[in-house]
Amino acid sequence: MSSSCRVIVFAKAPTPGQVKTRLIPALGEAGAAALQCRLILRTLRTAAAARLGTNELWCAPGQDDPFLAACASEYGFRLGAQGEGDLGMRMARALESSLAQGTPGVLIGCDCPALSVAYLREAAAALSRGADAVFGPAEDGGYVLVGSTRSPVAELFEGVPWGTAAVMQATRARLARGGWCWHELEPMWDVDRPEDLARLRELQDFAD
Repeated sequence: MSSSCRVIVFAKAPTPGQVKTRLIPALGEAGAAALQCRLILRTLRTAAAARLGTNELWCAPGQDDPFLAACASEYGFRLGAQGEGDLGMRMARALESSLAQGTPGVLIGCDCPALSVAYLREAAAALSRGADAVFGPAEDGGYVLVGSTRSPVAELFEGVPWGTAAVMQATRARLARGGWCWHELEPMWDVDRPEDLARLRELQDFAD
């Protein structure tokens, strides 16, 4: 097991019509919501199996969704709300909460079905070796994982063009300007578009 850190999972409540909206033309509202449930469950199982330390599930829009509450209970995650603000503000809030308690934080979403225990442990190991930050770049130009041992972390997320192919590029520029020492893991792919579904079905957990 790698050095201890806090794993924070960001998840959006699987409300039909409000999640995986770019997949609705292919799956329908109910199908997209069902896929969201499966992705959340797989992510929580992976994080729990990594056994890196405390695990937290930060929910949006709030923490009162019964599915997310049941998931947190089943896998032993502390439940929290992401709160207000854009994605950068919410991620900064989550990581700062961990750093304020003296624990490095690693934050992941639920869109990366190929995320593995080994990948999470590699991220934690990079932080334990002295990196200020660790990132798991996404093939689409964003990233699927971010972790930090350095505060304040908010400077990395301010003014980033979220939802575009320039997210990781803009983040690298901020890291360089701020003098951060960072480590990048191997790029991963996530599920956002209908063309991602064929790749998803090649995975054992999503073959049916």
